[in-house]
Amino acid sequence: MNNLLSIGQASKVLGVSIQTLRNWEKRGLLKPDNYTKGGERRYKLESLKNINKNIVFHNDNRKTIAYARVSSADQKEDLIRQVQVLELYCSKLGFNYEVIQDLGSGMNYYKKGLTKLLNLILESQVKRLVLTHKDRLLRFGAELVFAICEAKGVEVIIINQGDENVRFEEELAKDVLEIITVFSARLYGARSKKNKQLLEQMQEVVENNVTADPQD
Repeated sequence: MNNLLSIGQASKVLGVSIQTLRNWEKRGLLKPDNYTKGGERRYKLESLKNINKNIVFHNDNRKTIAYARVSSADQKEDLIRQVQVLELYCSKLGFNYEVIQDLGSGMNYYKKGLTKLLNLILESQVKRLVLTHKDRLLRFGAELVFAICEAKGVEVIIINQGDENVRFEEELAKDVLEIITVFSARLYGARSKKNKQLLEQMQEVVENNVTADPQD
């Protein structure tokens, strides 16, 4: 970044007084990157960042990321609908946006799309994050990502704040089954008879809940 700040602007960015900056200059800790013809000090943003690594610098090239996710391949139509909703929303508001799509459980923190999203946020390349529902990001732990967004100055927009439909309840049931599968395998052994029986019982419960009438 080549933007130059006056000593007053630099002091505000760093949260110190102008006199502190002058003292740092005398001690060789932070010297101005340039001087005006009138002898006024000018500082580059990157020079200030070397002093305080926690400074978040925003640039005009940051973009909106619209994130869509489904748990399994048989939900392809749901993924298409999510993307359509996100694209319509972002286009309507004139955002410069990119859509990131993921296929995987809401319990999986290592999905390719999610990893890409987090890297972009940490690199200060994202201005806002748009989701159709909160659970499209992660089933558990979304608040941690939102906290990172807040720290990096990223606006989070959740289009639908209300309850999600039955399809999302099906995903939740599958996610719960995934958790039980992992822990029962660790407890009894992946190939043990007891593990197999437990999983069969849980699978039956999940299938009964998914096929049950939501009004019952």
